[in-house]
Amino acid sequence: MNTGRDPNTMSSRDFLAGHPDEEVNPEGRGGLDKVVFGVTGVVAVAFVVWGFVDTKGLEKVSGDALSWVMVNTGWAFVLLSSLFVVFAIWLAMSRYGRIPLGADGEKPEFRTISWVAMMFSAGMGIGLMFYGVAEPLSHFVAPPPGTVEGGSNAAVQTAMATTLFHWTLHPWAIYAVVGLAIAYGTFRRGRTQLISSAFRPLLGDRVDGPVGRVIDILAIFATLFGSAASLGLGALQIGRGIQVNGWLGEVGSVLLVTIIAVLTVCFVASAVSGVAKGIQWLSNINMVLAISLALFVFLVGPTVFILDLIPTALGSYVAELPEMASRTDASGNEAMADWLGGWTVFYWAWWISWTPFVGMFIARISRGRTIREFVVGVLLVPSVVSLIWFCVFGGAAIEAQRAGEGIGGLEVDAMLFGLLDTFPLSTITAVLVMVLVGIFFVSGADAASIVMGALSERGTIEPSRRTVIFWGVLTGAVAAVMLIIGGGGAQALTGLQNLTIVAALPFAVVMVGLAWALIKDLRHDPMVMREQLGSQKVDAAVVTGVSHHGGDFVLVVEPDSDAATGRLAGNGAAPDYEPTASSTGASSTGASSGASTGAEGSSR
Repeated sequence: MNTGRDPNTMSSRDFLAGHPDEEVNPEGRGGLDKVVFGVTGVVAVAFVVWGFVDTKGLEKVSGDALSWVMVNTGWAFVLLSSLFVVFAIWLAMSRYGRIPLGADGEKPEFRTISWVAMMFSAGMGIGLMFYGVAEPLSHFVAPPPGTVEGGSNAAVQTAMATTLFHWTLHPWAIYAVVGLAIAYGTFRRGRTQLISSAFRPLLGDRVDGPVGRVIDILAIFATLFGSAASLGLGALQIGRGIQVNGWLGEVGSVLLVTIIAVLTVCFVASAVSGVAKGIQWLSNINMVLAISLALFVFLVGPTVFILDLIPTALGSYVAELPEMASRTDASGNEAMADWLGGWTVFYWAWWISWTPFVGMFIARISRGRTIREFVVGVLLVPSVVSLIWFCVFGGAAIEAQRAGEGIGGLEVDAMLFGLLDTFPLSTITAVLVMVLVGIFFVSGADAASIVMGALSERGTIEPSRRTVIFWGVLTGAVAAVMLIIGGGGAQALTGLQNLTIVAALPFAVVMVGLAWALIKDLRHDPMVMREQLGSQKVDAAVVTGVSHHGGDFVLVVEPDSDAATGRLAGNGAAPDYEPTASSTGASSTGASSGASTGAEGSSR
C-alpha cells in the first residue's frame, strides 16, 4: 500500500505544481488497524487491571524504571531538547520556511485566534493552571543547587528564568518537530496522519509493515500515559479547590475518581462531536476565562511589580539560557542530580511523552499554514503567553511570600488557591479555577482521544466514534489508577509520572528519526524542485542566449521535446516545458537559433 505522494506516483505537472493527491488518503477511509489497536488496547487494559489489583507493585516497578532512565539517559534528554529548538528555528529561517502545509495557495482551515486557542489548550493548559504559581514560588524559596540564596532578590530572577526555560521555547519546539512532520506529510504529500507515515522517506514501504506498526504503538502508549498524567493533575487541583471552599473536609481517592469519571463523560461527548465543533468551542471559552482570571490577579495584585517582572524575567531567561541548557549531573553533586530529576529532565521527558498527542493535534489544525508561520506560531505565541502568565501568577505569589503570607509552605496543588485567598472574592475565583481546569481537562483529553483514535485507524482524520470513546474512557481509567496508587494524596501521580518518563525514552529516538525524515522530504518538495529547476534552465538559457545573440535576446517557454524521456530527478517524471533563448523580434513559439537549454540533469 502506497500512502505517500511522491514523484514516482504522479505526473510532473501535478507534482511540481504542489497539488497533494487527495485520492491517496481520502478522509474517513482509514479503517481499524487490528494489530495496532489490539496490542495497545490489551496492554493498556492490562495496565489498568494491574493498577487496581496491585497498586504497590506498579508503583515500585515504575519507580525503579524511572531511576534507571534518569541515571543513564538524562544527558540525552538535555541535549535533544536544545537541538530540537535549534532545528525548528533553522527550518523557519531557511528556504523551506515558505513551503505550505497543503497545496500551493491553500488557505488556513481555522482562524488564527482559534488556531492559537486550540493549540494552547491542548499543549499545556492544565499544567499552566497547576504550576502557574507553584513553580516560580518553589524556585524562589529553593533555587537550583549552586545558584543563589533562596528568598533573595537574585532568587526572583533565577526563579523566573528557570520557569520560562521549562515552559517556553523548549517544550514547544519539541511539539513543533512532530507536528510539522505530520502536517507536512499529511497535507502536502497526501499521506495518512500517522507517526509512522512520516518515516516513509527513510523506510519506504516498510512503514506499512511491522516496523511502522511498532512506531504507532509507541506513539499511542506515549499519548495515553502523557495525557493521563495531565488529567490527574487537573483532578488533584479540582479536588483541592473543593476542599479549600469547605465543601468537603478531606479529599480522597473516591472523590478524585468521581471527578475523573464525570469529566471523562464530558470530554468523550465533546470528542465525538468532532474537532471543529467540540475542541474549538471549548478552547475559545477557556481562553476568555483564563484571560479574565489573569486580569483579575494582575489588577488586584502587585500590578507594578508584575509589569517590572516581565522584562526582568525575559532578560534573566536569555542571560541564563546557556547555563540552564547545559545542566547535567556533571555540573553538580547529588543535590543537582536530584533537582534535575525532579524538574528539568522530568519536564523534557514529560513533554516528549506528550508529543504524539500534541504534535498530531496541532498538525490536524494547521492545514494551510506555511512552515515559517507554523514554527513562529507554535514557538512564539505560546511562549509569550507563558511569559505573561507566569509573571502574573508567579510574580503575585513571590510578592505575597515576601509579605509573609507563607504560600511557599503549602502543597503544590494548594499554592494557587493560597494566593487567591489573599485577594478579594477568593471563593468566586477558586470556583473559576476549578471551571478552567475542568474545561482544560475536557479539551485536552478530547484532543488526545481523537489522536489515539486516528493512530488506531491508519491515520484517518475523522476516527470512528467507538474508537474515540474507547480511548477516552481508557485515558480516564489510567488517570484514576494512578491517583489510587497515591491514595489521593500529594504523591498520587508519582507512579504515572514515572511511567511517562520511561515511555518518553523510546519516543525520543523516534523524534530524531522524524527530524531526519522531514529534512529528506523537504529537499524534494515541489516548491524547492521548481526553484532548482527554474534556476538550472534559466541559467542554461541565458548562457546559450549570450553565446548566440550577445545581450540582445528574450526567453521563451515552449514544450520540451525530451519530456517523454522522464529524466527529472531520476524519478520517471519529466518537466513538460523548456525555456529557450531567442533574438529580439523572433517569433514567440520558437528560438531563432534553436537554443534550448537541454537541462537534462537532476533537479533534486
